[in-house]
Amino acid sequence: MGTATLAHEVLAPSGPLHSLLDGAGSRSLPKLCDTIASAFPGPPHEESLLLLARTKALPADHVLTRSLPHHPRAASIARAVVRHQLHLWGVEEDTASTTELIVSEFVGNAIRYGVPPLQLRLILEQKLTCEVTDAASSAPHVKHARTVDESGRGLFIISALANQWGARFHAQGKTVWAEQSMARPLPQDASITPSLK
Repeated sequence: MGTATLAHEVLAPSGPLHSLLDGAGSRSLPKLCDTIASAFPGPPHEESLLLLARTKALPADHVLTRSLPHHPRAASIARAVVRHQLHLWGVEEDTASTTELIVSEFVGNAIRYGVPPLQLRLILEQKLTCEVTDAASSAPHVKHARTVDESGRGLFIISALANQWGARFHAQGKTVWAEQSMARPLPQDASITPSLK
């Protein structure tokens, strides 16, 4: 049996995997893996791989989403939104300032090279993630500007400031993102004030 045929058979709505995963929320992933492996007797399929992961949704007040105009003032709007939201979240000043700079560069690039609509998103979890989405499919890349150049340093600066950054592509364009460690983690019982709309 080919890999595609096996996957279709196992993952079909009436396939055996769905009944095995029903009510799996309380079982550990290793036990669940053992149950699934024993449910498919016979020689192992060398090209078959099943990846299980347990995910959880973030609370709505740990995410800010804001549409931005495709206009040169979008960067200043984004900085103000970021400043306000990070203040509400209690993020320390150095991280907030760095995030403002990162968002400003992302939005500036989206205005210069992107296509509307533009969207800003901030996500607060163990790390702080900022994302800017636009409808262009062009890939951002780091330029190595000369000392006399007046532009071209934005992504180079972001790569120095963020722990990680990158882009993901989708049918409607791309999302450029950067992730930063929190200088001091928020307390577990920190009250998060709802964000601006």
